[in-house]
Amino acid sequence: DEPICIDEAEALERLGGIADLFLVHDRPIARTIDDSVVRVVSGREMMIRRARGYAPMPVMMPHSRTNILAVGAHQKNTVALQVNQNAFVSQHIGDLENEPSVNSFEEAINSLCRLYDAKPTLMVCDQHPDYISTQFATASGASVTQIQHHYAHICACMAENQLEGPVLGVAWDGTGYGPDQTVWGGEFLRVENASFERVTHLRTFKLPGGDKAVKEPRRSALGVLYEIFADSLLGQINLPVLSAFSDNEFPVVIRLLQTGFNSPRTSSMGRLFDAVAAIIGLRQVISFEGQAAMELEFAVNEEEEGHYTFHISDTVDWAPVIEELLQDISSGVETGRMAARFHNGLAEMILQVAERTGMEKVALSGGCFQNRYLTERSIKRLEEGGFRPYWHQRLPPNDGGISVGQLYAASLLKPIDR
Repeated sequence: DEPICIDEAEALERLGGIADLFLVHDRPIARTIDDSVVRVVSGREMMIRRARGYAPMPVMMPHSRTNILAVGAHQKNTVALQVNQNAFVSQHIGDLENEPSVNSFEEAINSLCRLYDAKPTLMVCDQHPDYISTQFATASGASVTQIQHHYAHICACMAENQLEGPVLGVAWDGTGYGPDQTVWGGEFLRVENASFERVTHLRTFKLPGGDKAVKEPRRSALGVLYEIFADSLLGQINLPVLSAFSDNEFPVVIRLLQTGFNSPRTSSMGRLFDAVAAIIGLRQVISFEGQAAMELEFAVNEEEEGHYTFHISDTVDWAPVIEELLQDISSGVETGRMAARFHNGLAEMILQVAERTGMEKVALSGGCFQNRYLTERSIKRLEEGGFRPYWHQRLPPNDGGISVGQLYAASLLKPIDR
């Protein structure tokens, strides 16, 4: 959770208890740049972490602006500076969770501004008031524009694909601050050139323990199951996920769900992935971010063509999916087939929402679309339905692309003084 060491003395101090030998050089390293991470999705590269070899390669913006700086999100942070029609994106900085990461964030901003001789007159940031990046922007003294997290995701996809609205944006991730002050993450947005509308979203459920549920998929699973069964869940002793809690833990978590204390409601697709992974029995507690969702992806049996059914109305109801999943568990269906049916159901859901809205262009963004099978299946079904899907290549679908999305959204607003 910290930037890599670039200073010899720092490395000796921080890594002395880990490394037996150090290979050093008399030429100092100028800045922190991680290795880039790329995977192949639908026959072309998709950036997962944009750093060495790619940053600060520019992305073209729809309008020429100068001295706009976007400070990105809180996790997988990057910053981006617009100079004329180019958005120059920093290297991957990481999660702004500790002092070294914040120092790296500020140095990246100073480095970009020095490199392009820029003095930002407008800062663009997330709407979340507790993000370090948001607090940096509001304290900067410059004018500030706040862009909703999931709108920025879709704008990032639009920027690198040179899209204009209207676009149906599918923004799926772990968490993002919604304008209604709830936790968003399973969103369908109608994006026009300078605005967005929430078309529909996942049915919400409670996360018992709040942030603790992010590291314990079993808590997301219990939140989903409680939404369906309520207190009758106490009698569902045959569900394997329930045995993941000790005799002391289980009643405490149930009490959180009953009272709503420290149990925020969320529409997060990332947390639904966690819930399904826990219910199937793949992962109850994670040791790194996204572990449960990754294991669910890797479990997919790609020969399976069946799918679970989401009910779509004002919201997208996942309850039928969970009920079908529980039936498959009781029938002894292979894990790989259940994982595939869940993923296939998600692709069918995207297609059905696209058909309901009638928008030809569909942009896929957010950390969930790092999932190769989900992205490729969604592309396939959209193309078969006569739609035009767009996804990420040069920018990460995760929060590493947020800074460019923030710039893109700001560039569509009225021109600012240079």
